[in-house]
Formats: sequence, C-alpha cells, structure tokens
Amino acid sequence: MTTHIELSPSAERIADAAQALVQQVGYNGFSFEHISQIVGMRKASIHHHFGSKVVLGVTVVRRYAAQFDGALRQIHVSIKSAPDRLKAYADLFETTFKNDHLLCVCGMLGAESKSLDPAVNAEVKKFFQLNLVWLSDVIQEGLANKTLRSEHEPKELAETLLSLLEGAMLVGRCLKTPMGPRRMFDLVLSTLET
Repeated sequence: MTTHIELSPSAERIADAAQALVQQVGYNGFSFEHISQIVGMRKASIHHHFGSKVVLGVTVVRRYAAQFDGALRQIHVSIKSAPDRLKAYADLFETTFKNDHLLCVCGMLGAESKSLDPAVNAEVKKFFQLNLVWLSDVIQEGLANKTLRSEHEPKELAETLLSLLEGAMLVGRCLKTPMGPRRMFDLVLSTLET
C-alpha cells in the first residue's frame, strides 16, 4: 500500500523532529520554531524543505504509515498463526508506548482531527484503514482455521482491537501506568483464542 518516502538528510531530520513533537505534544502543540530549535536550522531552511506545516504533517503521516506497513508485512511473512500475528501487532504499539509513554502518531493526530487540515486528516484516515484491513484479514484467517472464535464480524473485531490499543495508550499516558497496550490487548485476545 505505502512506499518509502525519499527525503534528503536535512528533510529527514526535520520530519523526525516533527514526528517526535506530534507524539509528545500533538500537531497543534508545535511550530516551525520548535523544530528549528531541535534540528539547529533556521525556519527559512525548514520552509525550503516543507513549504507549510500541512506539507510537513502529510509527510510525517505518510512516512509513519510506510514504516508501519513494512512492519505489518514483516509480521505477515515471519509469523504464521493469527493469534501470534495479533500479538506481534500489539507489540508495535507496546514498543512505542514503552518509549516514555509516547503515542501512535496517528492516534495523537486522530484526537486532534477537528482542528487539522483536511490533507492531514486524509492521510491519518488512510493509516487507520491500512490497519483495519490488515487486522480484518488476520482475524478472518483465524476464524476460518479455528485459531480464533467469535460471533462478531472480522471488521467489528478489527475496529475494537485497534480502538483498544489506541485508547490504552491514551489512558496509560494519563495515568502514567506501567500496564501498556499489550497487556490490555492480551486480556481481550484471550477471549478470542480457541
């Protein structure tokens, strides 16, 4: 679905800083001035690489989605059973959360969707759709080979599991709990496994 986005080394540094800021303070919580201080570039240089904050936001989401898509493809190739694929999927969120309670880039942007430019929102929506299709496919396979059981449709279960992980990150950050999204996911997954 998503391909790697080629950026110059300077643009990569800017995008890295923007991604970290989104995960820490949200899209509306930073400016090019903040990025300038982090990467040690003048704002004019940042504007040379990214003409606007919207262009930068779209790039950050596309790049994040491409990395996530790569991780999903790797899970699919290296892990065979549906329950184990789902656990590996939850680990992607756990790894992010264990890094100082950071949130998923698109989870954070989703919380700000009412105030984001439509171009950024469109990319966030694509990210979530990528996840829902992947989850639905894994769940469908698990139901078909009887490694998972449920009377609910795969799409409903996919939406539930994605919402659980994103929500667990938000609540965990607020409560500063060591119990991350993987633990919550395991509780629900145990009710689906045969």
